[in-house]
Amino acid sequence: MKIKLSHSGGRRAAPKRSEAGSAVLLFISLLAIMMILVTAESRALFHLHREVKFLEQQQIKRLNGPQTNAVVAAITVTK
Repeated sequence: MKIKLSHSGGRRAAPKRSEAGSAVLLFISLLAIMMILVTAESRALFHLHREVKFLEQQQIKRLNGPQTNAVVAAITVTK
């Protein structure tokens, strides 16, 4: 089975200038989309971290608050 090569005598033909420009434009646009996604994820993680810290502070306050379920031992002094 023979594979036909381009008309340039076995060498690969160089891409047209417009094709190369399209590839660069596509690459830059994909890079921009990736940067937007990274920025959005970074902001989401920052807000999530703040919310976790806030919830942790609320839990600490709740656990250090008055102990309503504590068992109080009655001490009687006998003589």
